[in-house]
Amino acid sequence: MLEPMNDDQLLRYSRHILLDELGIEGQQRLLAAHALVIGAGGLGSPVALYLATAGVGTLTIVDDDTVDLTNLQRQIVHNVERIGRPKAESAAQTLHGINPEVRVNALRERADPARLNELVAQADVVLDCSDNFATRQAVNAACVAHAKPLVSGAAIGFDGQVSVYDTRDAVHPCYACLFPPDAPFEEARCAIMGVFAPLVGIIGSVQAAEALKLLAGVGNSLAGRLQMLDARHMEWTEIAIARAPECPVCQRR
Repeated sequence: MLEPMNDDQLLRYSRHILLDELGIEGQQRLLAAHALVIGAGGLGSPVALYLATAGVGTLTIVDDDTVDLTNLQRQIVHNVERIGRPKAESAAQTLHGINPEVRVNALRERADPARLNELVAQADVVLDCSDNFATRQAVNAACVAHAKPLVSGAAIGFDGQVSVYDTRDAVHPCYACLFPPDAPFEEARCAIMGVFAPLVGIIGSVQAAEALKLLAGVGNSLAGRLQMLDARHMEWTEIAIARAPECPVCQRR
């Protein structure tokens, strides 16, 4: 049974409550929800901020890195006073300042497959805001194993992509259907390639929106669709993606 909201919550979330599709019940679902955010960098910053301001009751943020001066060009959840501090803790401090009611579990660690298996099992939705292929594959495998929806984003240079991988529906693909784990993959990193600062804000905001819709039961998700953004021309392209019949991850399940 969903907990009733107090007067402060009714006021804080009034603009959500005014939305017919969301209303009081949808906001109550957000307050009762638990989101797992992998990465507190460029994508994780807007994701964490919007999930916290929207009232997602529990956020678990996993990141083993520390804040660096080069991060501040785009990682808006941090500030200059926190250079050298763990990103997960810095993010938690910012979120607490905006919405003290949100419970933030700040984990300074790199989540290996065993740890992800534990963390994903506890979450209602998982947001992959990491910056490397191995982590994305490990997060996806854990989400498939526990039948949890995965909201995945990526951004480099002026190019971004975002989708939802939700194998609770048998027709929807997992991340490995589109990006096989054994396929040759050339890692592209911001430190080498650069990244347009607002790009991560755009992609991260879409990730947050998809997660909130999933948690509140609103609208249709991006499951089965991959959206790609060319920020040079601010042009979105969408392609349909299907479950791969030979996928080594979701078909084995």
